[in-house]
Amino acid sequence: MDRGWTIPAALAATARRHGDALAIDDSGVRLTWGEVHDQSRRATKAFVAAGIEAGETIAIWAPNIHEWMIAALGIQTAGAILVPISTRMKGLEAADVLRQSGARVLICIGEFLGVNFPDLLRDQPLPALKQIVVLRGSCADPAGWIRFLEQGTAVPDEVIEARIAALRGEDLSDILYTSGTTGRPKGVMTTHGQNLRAFEYWSGKLGLSAGDRYLVVNPFFHSAGYKAGWLASLIRGAAIMPQQVFDAEEALSRIAAERISFLLGPPTLYLTLLSHPRRNDFDLSSLRVAVTGAATVPPALVHRMRDELGFRTVVTAYGLTECCGFATICDCDDDPEIVASTCGHAIDGVEVRCVDAQGNTAASGEPGEVLIRGYNVMQGYLNDEKATREAIDSQGWLHTGDVGIVDARGYLRITDRLKDMFIVGGFNCYPAEIERLCSAHPAVAQVAVIGVPDERLGEVGHAYVVLRHAQQISAVEFISWCRAQMANYKVPRRVDIVPNLPLNAAGKVDKLSLRRTARIEE
Repeated sequence: MDRGWTIPAALAATARRHGDALAIDDSGVRLTWGEVHDQSRRATKAFVAAGIEAGETIAIWAPNIHEWMIAALGIQTAGAILVPISTRMKGLEAADVLRQSGARVLICIGEFLGVNFPDLLRDQPLPALKQIVVLRGSCADPAGWIRFLEQGTAVPDEVIEARIAALRGEDLSDILYTSGTTGRPKGVMTTHGQNLRAFEYWSGKLGLSAGDRYLVVNPFFHSAGYKAGWLASLIRGAAIMPQQVFDAEEALSRIAAERISFLLGPPTLYLTLLSHPRRNDFDLSSLRVAVTGAATVPPALVHRMRDELGFRTVVTAYGLTECCGFATICDCDDDPEIVASTCGHAIDGVEVRCVDAQGNTAASGEPGEVLIRGYNVMQGYLNDEKATREAIDSQGWLHTGDVGIVDARGYLRITDRLKDMFIVGGFNCYPAEIERLCSAHPAVAQVAVIGVPDERLGEVGHAYVVLRHAQQISAVEFISWCRAQMANYKVPRRVDIVPNLPLNAAGKVDKLSLRRTARIEE
């Protein structure tokens, strides 16, 4: 791989090839790839003027808007490292990410979904943070995005060229935070070269091209919206149509009006489109490629996506943040049963195998933990060597914690999880993290969270709560409190107030017993 193959270099190449082609249409703000290139350089100058050095971290906390992409590209062109923050996080959660990453600047939305985001951080100690820059919305204290950009006008072009020339493919491009069984988010470090190689393959496999119009519903703070979303579009010169919040009516309207051809999302997204009462009122004939995954996909859904939504190609893929979000994918001509029952085969340059409890490769068709090795495996967790060693063994295999089966053709099927993680509408949820957040309630003595099946979201959290002595709280009140403390997808949808939790012989909470109880309650 060319050591100079970086995201800024890829943007410059796309601007040369497709400079006049539409790059992004954000509620009427239309930018060509040439304009994206120019505006990202302007952002780079502003970061340089703010004193940002190569290798420092800058966070973005905002929904899917064009400024998000411009800021991210400006960060990476400056040689700095992008740290996306989930807009579903509350102040305590976001502050933890900012402190862990040592972010020097935060690029932040002013108000979103009725919440003033800078206000959420007002009482949080953030010693490394030098500046908050508000993209949109009125806030009295922080600098606005336009004013921030103007501060970089005096920075010479030569300084930017020097930053770009010094950047290498092995340099870190981003740190994405993912929760884990420790209950605290960990920063996954990946490089420019890793991400470009993975998503050049991904986009080429699916035939994404400059003629496509890609409705990006997955949030930009997630690898699906960022890497499989606007970064893949940048590589191919496709047009990005961002949507801040998924709304089926709006999505159907945009598909018809903007001739959307490409769509990515969890099965829930497609099920919601299919069930919309006015679906047949919209012209969906432009739809060409659908990519899904993150949950079990019924074969009937794949057939309906083709027959009723009109997709000519439907594929499933598998990956996790620790491998750039991508490790396996189906072929475009695979039949619906293969697409529905597997996650496809390993991508070029990557190995996938399943191992038994002794670490031996499981026989074809036999279950085992899914291991991944290749160029896409992360550089490690930021400032956490112990967790990195636990995740990546001495031979370079990433231990995913998922249980799967590899068939004779090399196709992977995920069957279970070694870890307790469950998936709510496409978002990974980790019980240990949710339990840590729930335990902050003054009435709570102990809490255990498991994932249980849900018809609409695939899975949801079910919390078993033991109260402190003489304390009282209803399940409804507890859920309401949780909604104010954590991202919505983490909030338990079901709560049982119990006198105690079942324990195993080691004195640990017996979650297997809780899962049996949950099945009985259903």
